[in-house]
Amino acid sequence: MPQVIRLTRTGEPDLLELTTVDRTDPGPNEAWVEQEAIGVNYLDVMQRQGTAPIPLPSGLGLEGAGRVTAVGSAVRNVAVGDRVAYILGPIGGYATGRLYPADRLIKLPDALSFDEAAAVLFKGITAQYLIKSTFRVEAGTVVLLYGAAGALGQILAAWAKRLGAFVIGVVSKQDSVERAKTAGCDGVLVWGSCDLPTEVSRLSGGRKADVVYDGLGRISFATSLDCLRPRGLMVSIGASTGAPPAIEIGTLNAKGSLFLTRPGLAAHATNIEEYRQRASDVFDAVAKGIFKPSIWRSFPLADAARAHKTLEDGAAAGTIILKP
Repeated sequence: MPQVIRLTRTGEPDLLELTTVDRTDPGPNEAWVEQEAIGVNYLDVMQRQGTAPIPLPSGLGLEGAGRVTAVGSAVRNVAVGDRVAYILGPIGGYATGRLYPADRLIKLPDALSFDEAAAVLFKGITAQYLIKSTFRVEAGTVVLLYGAAGALGQILAAWAKRLGAFVIGVVSKQDSVERAKTAGCDGVLVWGSCDLPTEVSRLSGGRKADVVYDGLGRISFATSLDCLRPRGLMVSIGASTGAPPAIEIGTLNAKGSLFLTRPGLAAHATNIEEYRQRASDVFDAVAKGIFKPSIWRSFPLADAARAHKTLEDGAAAGTIILKP
């Protein structure tokens, strides 16, 4: 019988409970996936905390990889035995096996393992839309990237560098500097150890950043605006330190006619054809060696709480996956 992680109320990691459920036959447009690996993303942590609200009680998890073992009567894009992965809802990826909408299953390249797929698809598609849709990064673009040594940051840094950008990374501690440089950053700054706008200006030859990808939120928002060139783009991609403060529209004008956006993955990967195209681009980037789907650590599904605590505490040096 399938085992799943359930959440009945928001709060600390130990609220994640492993339970057994009955297996359900696929509906006409569904497939049953026996999962081999499950991606852990910071959005999962936010949903568990309650900072990204979800209806409760609920499962958790928006990314997984495994093998199709049953399909509904109307399914044509996948078949029993196919190796597949997926991202986004319906929520419930923290499970040994699950039903999933068949049209959102992505077939895996032969060269990509289940573990690698679960480590790279969610974060890879996030990076893809950020550097190709939210802002078209190209040769000469100056990118300022927070969390450059983290799982998403390493992909963003490597991909932006391949596109010809000058990448300035921001990390939380000195120990992370080399990892950010290895990922592709041309310069790395430690948050709190310098005047960030001054250093960004120095590293960019006085130009400052064309685009800032800021996942910290509250503590960094004002500083990030000051790191932008006139008509630069501030991209708020997370809120690990809390939601950014409200901003007066006139402030954007006063700081150089800046642009501001808060993009989300769902708006860039809900449309099936767009979703598939982005996934294909991620797999192509992996095949070309632009970045590697590196796994920092895997935890048994039953230890999902420990995985969350590790991610939440900032102890992770890369991608975390769960193994059923």
